[in-house]
Amino acid sequence: MGNRFQVKDRFADGAQYIDGQLRSGTSGRSHTIVNPATGEDVLTYELASTADVDAAVAAAKRAFPAWAAATPGERADALHRLAAVLAEQAEDFAYAESLQCGKPIKLSTEFDVPGTIDNTAFFAGAARHLQGQAAAEYSGDHTSYVRREAIGVVGSIAPWNYPLQMAAWKILPAIAAGNTIVLKPAELTPLTSLMFAQAAKDAGLPDGVVNIVTGVGRDAGEHLVGHPDVVMTSFTGSTAVGKRVAEIATATVKRLHLELGGKAPFLVFDDADLEAAAHGAVAASLINTGQDCTAATRAYVQRPLHDAFVARVAELMETVRLGDPFDPATDLGPLVSHAQRDRVAGFVERARGYATVVTGGGIPGGELAEGAYYRPTLVSGAAQDSEVVQSEIFGPVLVVLPFDTDDEGIELANDTPYGLAASAWSRDVYRAGRATREIKAGCVWVNDHIPIISEMPHGGYKASGFGKDMSAYSFEEYTQVKHVMYDNTAVAAKDWHRTIFGDRI
Repeated sequence: MGNRFQVKDRFADGAQYIDGQLRSGTSGRSHTIVNPATGEDVLTYELASTADVDAAVAAAKRAFPAWAAATPGERADALHRLAAVLAEQAEDFAYAESLQCGKPIKLSTEFDVPGTIDNTAFFAGAARHLQGQAAAEYSGDHTSYVRREAIGVVGSIAPWNYPLQMAAWKILPAIAAGNTIVLKPAELTPLTSLMFAQAAKDAGLPDGVVNIVTGVGRDAGEHLVGHPDVVMTSFTGSTAVGKRVAEIATATVKRLHLELGGKAPFLVFDDADLEAAAHGAVAASLINTGQDCTAATRAYVQRPLHDAFVARVAELMETVRLGDPFDPATDLGPLVSHAQRDRVAGFVERARGYATVVTGGGIPGGELAEGAYYRPTLVSGAAQDSEVVQSEIFGPVLVVLPFDTDDEGIELANDTPYGLAASAWSRDVYRAGRATREIKAGCVWVNDHIPIISEMPHGGYKASGFGKDMSAYSFEEYTQVKHVMYDNTAVAAKDWHRTIFGDRI
């Protein structure tokens, strides 16, 4: 990884980034970031207080008028410079992401960091493409047109599973549209969010446009969402916490975007390419050690293929290499924490009472014993209404269930509260097309599962939330739509006035 920076030196001034400067939190309470692969301490920092949130919001509010007044071209230029800075610092970002999350370095290097750079370049372009209905004389006597304006200070909350990408998904559309932002990353994994804000300053963005407060949700997070000077909040996390965010935001009539939990179905019809489906299931269920809201978690396989699918997936899972995240050969790293590892293990141990653990289902020993590792796990024979099928596990666990008819398969795929992502596997275009229409999810892949692109939206149905990340759809959510209407007649006493007073002229 070349010359790795020293985290304690890099963040010696603290883990809050307010008005262009790193500073220490003032809550009087500290938090220690732990390397989940080794259990070793990475950085101890002071958590943000409500006063720190107030300072960050005030900085964003001061910066807003000038940033909103910048031309779309000026904001685009700044984001192009930011993409270049991120590319220059790509190695440091990949190292920090793997250090705090336990991600295999090949995932950080080939997915998280380049995806973030691409997102930055995309929103640099989006800043210059404000969409609106064509100006025209819709009434006959007036010219109407639409303005898209920045809305103000955005206060957003990002999760711990993809800290860098989630920070970018929150920050980029907001600032591309002319808003300023205060982001609260998860206290477990703030390093790359802070680095992203520093990179924005390196790229020439004005102080106060991007601010980071690192604190716990019940203090810093709730205060940020409820702050009277915050006009919009975007939250990614669990459905349970999302409900609380919605309660607070509703009380102050804020614009709200929620990207919540998922329990993605992986629907395999009996004409599918078995080898492709098995490889796809292993990759899609194990990405980021299964800590992905769109990860394949429920494989429904039509009965003629079911047993062969289970056997092949188990065989492939047993080839997955657990190890040091910084070893390029490592396929699967640890979960983000020992607490998360134990939570996942609890789901699997309870499932043993009503289902079969085909492979995995254990904590490795030896050199990995100190880390938060868990073996890739395949479960079969569970009932549709069981915990392991219905609840979001957020770990390297795939459950396989059979189905008979196409109707049944689609019905089972839709049979959870969630609707974030899904996939359908078939050689029949009509069969696959029906699945894309009838599965209730924000993204449905056909013969693949997981790829995302900056140009297309990411967001869910049902308990998976509403609103979109990435794409022009996301950009539009961070703008205020204003209708402007000019009279073209220069007539003082207009004909429509007689509906209010007087007689028709």
